[in-house]
Amino acid sequence: MSGSTGTADSKIVQELESIVGPGEPVVSVSPVPLSAPGRAVPLEVRVSAPATGSRLPVILFSHGNGWSLDGYAPLTAYWASRGFVVVQPTHLDSRRHGFGLDHPVFPTIWRQRHEDLRHILDQLDTVEDAVPGLAGRVDRDRIAVAGHSWGGQTAQMLLGARIVEEDGSLSTDFADARVKAGVLLAATGIGGEELHPFAKENFPFMNPSFEQLATPTLVVAGDRDQSRMSSRGPDWFTDAYRHSPGATDLLTLFGAEHSLGGIPNWEAAETTDENPERVAVLQRLSAAYLRSALDPADGVWARARAALNTGADPIGRVDSK
Repeated sequence: MSGSTGTADSKIVQELESIVGPGEPVVSVSPVPLSAPGRAVPLEVRVSAPATGSRLPVILFSHGNGWSLDGYAPLTAYWASRGFVVVQPTHLDSRRHGFGLDHPVFPTIWRQRHEDLRHILDQLDTVEDAVPGLAGRVDRDRIAVAGHSWGGQTAQMLLGARIVEEDGSLSTDFADARVKAGVLLAATGIGGEELHPFAKENFPFMNPSFEQLATPTLVVAGDRDQSRMSSRGPDWFTDAYRHSPGATDLLTLFGAEHSLGGIPNWEAAETTDENPERVAVLQRLSAAYLRSALDPADGVWARARAALNTGADPIGRVDSK
């Protein structure tokens, strides 16, 4: 891992913090078991929520390949401190389960990931009851989904993206009307012939169609994110923005690789671009976007976006359409 660069208290971070506002104490409970009949192993989630407040919006967060409900604290803990109830499942691809490529369960994992999020939506009563004092404080009309890498692909299914089958037809529509907004973090783009043979053989979900993704969505990509799954360059991770009607905003982080500065965990071996400032900017911009997407009367996203784009020493850029 490279040494850290950038600071989390830079001028742009301070400006964004003044726009988003200070954090509040968080209560986090884990593991919380949920019903998932037929699943290879029990479904467990982490629930993190502000200790106070009412009408709290919800974020379902889908982790990247191999991770678990204990990852991504740099983002999920921040979101919870800014007024969101964050629910993180451990998907079947987690290293904790050991279902490798040669395991019979593996080919079904991409669909099961989607089912994990649906199970959470169906059991919000259980989610609320898991955190002392949370019941009755959740706004179930304001639900968002977010995900990183494979988790981005999982999240985009609930937002309306479809899979292009081998015969060119579209897969089942996995969109869920309960989800009102999304954030796709380093989510893979359109497949096709640019996919490497390994991806073609093992990851059928890497052939998405974004034309049906109509839910308001922020796409986040690093301009140095070179995937081993495709011969495309970093622009591959911007396809959802380029090709969907719902993804109206693209945050490009300069110098960022696939971990976007360290969102899975500061100590993660795959964080080759560790940068506290980059993560701090992403924390605040993603929170601002979700606040405004779930409550259009909240103008915090417009102000945060303008602050980033007019900064003297930019760490990133937001494009909108």
